[in-house]
Amino acid sequence: MPYSIDRPLAGALALLVSSLGNPAHAAGVPTLQEVAVTARQHELIGVADSASEGTVTAAQLRNRPLLRPAEALETVPGMIVTQHSGDGKANQYFLRGFNLDHGSDFATHVMGMPVNMASHAHGQGYMDLNFLMPELVQGIAYRKGVYAAEDGDFATTGSARIDYRRRLEHPFAQVGLGQNGYRRLLAAGSQALGSDGDGRQLLVATELMGYDGPWAQPENLQRRNLLLRLSDGSARHGYAITAMRYSAHWTATEHVPERAIRSGEIGRYGALSPRDGGRTRRNSLSAEWARLGDGDATRASAYVIDYGLNLYSAPSGYISGLQGDQHEQADSRLVWGGEARHSWQPVAALRDTEFSAGARLRQDRIGRVGLFTTEGRARTGTVREDRITETALAAYVEARTQWLPWLRSTAALRRDEIAADVTALGGQYNLGNGGSVRGGQTSPRLGLVFGPFNLAGSTEFYANWGHGFHSNDARGATSHTNPADGSPIGRVPLIARARGAELGVRAAPLPGWNTSLSVWQMALASELVFVGDEGITEPRGASRRHGVEWSNYITPMDGLILDADLALSKARFTHPADGGGDHVPNAVPLTASVGIGADRGGPWYGGLRLRYLGAYALEESGAHKSSPFWTANLRLGYRPDRRIEFSLDVLNLFDRQASDIEYWGGACTRSEALQGSCNGGIDGRLVHPLEPRSLRASLRIGF
Repeated sequence: MPYSIDRPLAGALALLVSSLGNPAHAAGVPTLQEVAVTARQHELIGVADSASEGTVTAAQLRNRPLLRPAEALETVPGMIVTQHSGDGKANQYFLRGFNLDHGSDFATHVMGMPVNMASHAHGQGYMDLNFLMPELVQGIAYRKGVYAAEDGDFATTGSARIDYRRRLEHPFAQVGLGQNGYRRLLAAGSQALGSDGDGRQLLVATELMGYDGPWAQPENLQRRNLLLRLSDGSARHGYAITAMRYSAHWTATEHVPERAIRSGEIGRYGALSPRDGGRTRRNSLSAEWARLGDGDATRASAYVIDYGLNLYSAPSGYISGLQGDQHEQADSRLVWGGEARHSWQPVAALRDTEFSAGARLRQDRIGRVGLFTTEGRARTGTVREDRITETALAAYVEARTQWLPWLRSTAALRRDEIAADVTALGGQYNLGNGGSVRGGQTSPRLGLVFGPFNLAGSTEFYANWGHGFHSNDARGATSHTNPADGSPIGRVPLIARARGAELGVRAAPLPGWNTSLSVWQMALASELVFVGDEGITEPRGASRRHGVEWSNYITPMDGLILDADLALSKARFTHPADGGGDHVPNAVPLTASVGIGADRGGPWYGGLRLRYLGAYALEESGAHKSSPFWTANLRLGYRPDRRIEFSLDVLNLFDRQASDIEYWGGACTRSEALQGSCNGGIDGRLVHPLEPRSLRASLRIGF
């Protein structure tokens, strides 16, 4: 489908240029000294390429109370992390008017390894961050939009790169206990290797975690995590080799019809299906290497990941009868790949330009990916089962030029190629759905930076434009038959194209106060979604989004951090479906957060965070909307000795009764099935309650 940007940037850009004052200082061309994930916000002026990119430090994460590991991504302004099922399953994410589901339009890397899974059993771009150990995170570098040369598949709304520490100040053991059966043990330490002081470090960490939750059906979450990391030097000049092993199993309480709670058929934290849940694993080996020379910089990485998931769920309840609608989504794969980038400054005549070239290779060898009907986790039938080999190759070139003391540019061209082979292994109506498919895209990107100027402190202005994409499930691109009933379906393209533009400003109006404002728009060629519950790709048409984001980072004194962000967006289908509206379901139009973290080196420390999630349309007409809500989390800590720490987290501090997520769709309860009133499903509001107020205490002992 055609797509376009409906408001050109020329007029706004002309106004922006006409308002420029005197330059504060020449920024230079900074990328050889790349922005590390440890950079502070005030260091981004003169370095950043857009108003919506940034970094998150370990200090910002340290005093942030987290219900789930993936909530570390809520440090990205405007990002919301929720859950509509058990905590062993990937979270649900919202950003820039996108319901990212489990990660389809936001690309995340951890220590150079991609987290998003292509052609996944449950959902395209499935991004499970439950293996993350927040205490080991060194920092997060994030970008929004489609403007960075390094970002390819799944980076429609942006990307995040999470890096772990290479060494710890001292080894420690941490024990956590809390309500609803919460227990956690984390032990970590690093050791210098060799006697010549060459900087080599071995970091070891292990985590054991269990949780039942407030659910009437205990979650019985069991999570195990192990990390070994050998490193030398830094992320800019050195190497790291990392081995990780993660596994989890759990019993889930899925989202349920709200009417079932209101009628008393189940309690607020009740479940429709007694045996939902699953098990998963993620084992990986990765290597990173970087060299910083006098006039050039090189970095490379490689990885291999062994991944598996067996997910049992019945989100529709009992539409098919009293045996229930439970199904299993199974995924087993080996992912391998790597990337390399080289940056250099050429001859003296071009001393104000830095060139970069990079390449990336990834292959997903999916031995089996399938959808099965089940009862009590026992398979009763095969809807579809396939084997997929999917290979993605990308290359890009980039030029960064300092034209004037107050003007620099970034121009990039990226080419992505994806090829997939699908072999149908099972399913009565699926056996003819295999085949081969290819897709590719050339993505130009351009960024202009004006400044820094002395305008209410050091100030920079940004203009960005670019193309991007997310891939679609390979099965949707090769299937012509509905695997559930044999009816004909249309094949979909392997790539859904996107185009975005952004204007922004970043300033430091007062000492310790850094603020950024961006106005953005995005056009997506198709909202195609692979529906794992049905084994098909559902076309939803082209869409357009635009919005405004305002982010603030304030350090009035050492050891005190305040942050606040506000994000507004509007998402609409370009061509509404017949008889329907143009609202994109579950696209959140308003989010806001405010937080404070304090640790001045004394015995007391802590943090408080407030988060607001605005009402969003549940279906295309916009007649049914979710309920807006705000929630707060609190951390209080006491350090009687530099090696002993006590902390108390109060999650959902004010015990708000709201829904973590709401949907609109068809479902049936058991009593409705018994009464014979299902009639193929009853449309209504589906909810997954926000967890009630809970307390978690932790003791850390350093050695």
